[in-house]
Amino acid sequence: MTLWFVFALMTVAAIFAVLLPLGRKERTPDQGSEVAVYKDQLVEIERDLAAGLIPAPDAEAARVEISRRLLAAAASEPALAPQSNLKWRRAAAVLALAGLPLVAAGVYMPLGSPKLQDFPLAQRERAPGKAQSLENLVEQVQQHLEKNPTDGRGWNVLAPVLERLGRFDEAVRAYRNSLAYNGESSERRSDLGEAISAAAGGVVTAEAKTEFERAHALNADDPKANYFLGLAAEQDGRKDDAANIWRALLAKAPADAPWRALVQSSLVRVAGGTMPALSDETIAASKDMAEGDRNAMVRGMVDRLATRLKQNGDDVDGWLRLVRAYLVMGDRDKAVGASADARQAVASDAERLRQLNEGLKTLGFGG
Repeated sequence: MTLWFVFALMTVAAIFAVLLPLGRKERTPDQGSEVAVYKDQLVEIERDLAAGLIPAPDAEAARVEISRRLLAAAASEPALAPQSNLKWRRAAAVLALAGLPLVAAGVYMPLGSPKLQDFPLAQRERAPGKAQSLENLVEQVQQHLEKNPTDGRGWNVLAPVLERLGRFDEAVRAYRNSLAYNGESSERRSDLGEAISAAAGGVVTAEAKTEFERAHALNADDPKANYFLGLAAEQDGRKDDAANIWRALLAKAPADAPWRALVQSSLVRVAGGTMPALSDETIAASKDMAEGDRNAMVRGMVDRLATRLKQNGDDVDGWLRLVRAYLVMGDRDKAVGASADARQAVASDAERLRQLNEGLKTLGFGG
């Protein structure tokens, strides 16, 4: 009801805007105005000159002065509205009164009639200007790239979308074109290797491994390349190599890295009974030791790790290594105690606590 009232007010305002100029009275010339006076003076000068009452030079000077004043007065007075026929003015008013509402109704009825039903959601999505589906957007980008195949930015945008949609073969092609027109980078090589692996059902094929090795050569700290190189080693049966790759990756990883939990769970999967977190130098030195000496060295490292974590308990990965080490040595009671200490140490940090619980869950300490 309020909407119709507003429409009515708008219509009335429009009608008055049209009728107001037509309703103004016509102005008649003001016979007593300055213009009329100066005109009379000019006529009087001509009459006196003809009668010989004033000499010609004085008449000419007076004529010039009065003419100047006449022009100034005429410029200062508002223009007079032209005379108009009353019959035509009345016809225009009637047309405005009747025509404007009729024209407005004629336009509104087919376009905005309240009797029209709402569009179903599917039709609204197909309507011009509505958000289109991801598939339609991908098709548009592909059409653009068919006409502009050297648009590296377009290939860079299209490739990950195709991969997300599960169109891995197309994603591989898009990543190759992105490399061709954007240039080499470790990230693009890693993305290409990941797409090739996805197309192979998650297997790091020789072709995919080559791309990860190229990415690693460009950036030795590329997390995706290192993770998949570890996965390739695991799939080849080289679990120790996979564990070493992932340990090195975790050692350099930020505490809030989103992929940390994935690498941790992968490391637990391949580590088995091997002792985690040993450096390459330590492993090489322990090979020539007697069994008792080796065990003593390992326990010493574990004790030092436990001491360090008591001083600085923010290292989630360090806690997980300590719990796993106790489990490997067969000391489950210490593992349980370490897990409780770890939860207490990071209890004030929700993100670290989440990462810790995920890692402990893979070790059999859920809850």
